[in-house]
Amino acid sequence: MNFEYAGLTDPGLLRENNEDSVALDPARGVAVLADGMGGYNAGEVASGMATAFIKSELSRWLTEAGAGVKSKEVRRAMEICVDNANRAIYNSANSNAQYAGMGTTLVMAIFQDTRVIVGHVGDSRCYLFRGGDLYQITRDHSLLQEQLDAGLITPEEAAVSLNKNLVTRALGVEDTVLLEAHEHVLEPEDVYLLCSDGLTDMVSDEQIAQILATDDPLETRAKKLVDTANAM
Repeated sequence: MNFEYAGLTDPGLLRENNEDSVALDPARGVAVLADGMGGYNAGEVASGMATAFIKSELSRWLTEAGAGVKSKEVRRAMEICVDNANRAIYNSANSNAQYAGMGTTLVMAIFQDTRVIVGHVGDSRCYLFRGGDLYQITRDHSLLQEQLDAGLITPEEAAVSLNKNLVTRALGVEDTVLLEAHEHVLEPEDVYLLCSDGLTDMVSDEQIAQILATDDPLETRAKKLVDTANAM
């Protein structure tokens, strides 16, 4: 199965710096996206560290592992890379006053033959667009999601909640972090969208699906998603 990749980030209209970071390695099927948080430029530093470190380490491991590597081995490699990146961000935040309190959410995917292994931390998401329908295949690690799961609020209330950006899991905040990972079977014409809340807070699932449904090149669809978020 042949894969196409496109990556795009944008600072939006409220910030001068871009706290989102994307790293792709098409040759190894690696895609990593992070959304940083923290004062001044700390969020940008955290997300950049996460994507660069994880892409580099995973790509090297996949090259050494070669073809036929088992799914559980890939998951374990993902967990180790994320743990190492978490410790690097955590140590940097605790040894540099200007980076104190920085952290980042994360979503990543490894595409191999007929499978994709998706991992995430926080509220950065992965969506699958298949057969005209859009599916959210990650579940946010957030206070809002916990409230929804417990039946404390409705989806309508969640859409206007002031707790939208309170994550319960992130890289760099503590010395350990748990990556949630799962495997999916790929089908021809599938589109997997990795994104931060900079998109999903502004653009509805229906709008995302409409943009992904076009025959435009992936780069064009990515730009339309960003433009739509900025226009809201």
